[in-house]
Amino acid sequence: SSSFNIRNPKFPTATVYSYDYHTNPSSPVHINMSELKEYTLEEISKHNKQDDCWLIIGNLKNGGPQVYDVTKYLDDHPGGAEVLLDVAGQDADEFFEDIGHSKDARDELKKHLIGSYKIDEETLKRMKEDAERAAKASAAGGSNLIILIVALLAVAFVYYKTQMS
Repeated sequence: SSSFNIRNPKFPTATVYSYDYHTNPSSPVHINMSELKEYTLEEISKHNKQDDCWLIIGNLKNGGPQVYDVTKYLDDHPGGAEVLLDVAGQDADEFFEDIGHSKDARDELKKHLIGSYKIDEETLKRMKEDAERAAKASAAGGSNLIILIVALLAVAFVYYKTQMS
């Protein structure tokens, strides 16, 4: 069976920052995204403990899912280590995005990049379908709002007319 690694062709290289406590944490390290190691979900799922914590974060909209080793960051996470440990060894993108992390948080995340998530065809297809469903639901929500506004305007108009007579 084939597998895919989703990469954003617009950004073939990225600058990330070393987060090794024994070196300068702000010294830039250039990583060629095409040279990052690919990890399967089976490999990632083994890293789900306090002393070995990996997460998958990213989606089709932002360059694809990447793998992050956040073990050394657990104690520094503003929401506490438990939040990260709850999703350790799995796809944490939805949780990460739902929180609405700041640019600083996203910059911090880049420091922990260790590889990319190797996606099989079935998972890729499911991700695309989920993205399409979300887009349709979002579009439908906009049209429902328009219908509601028109209905409210009609009610207000009828009320105005009955008050004027």
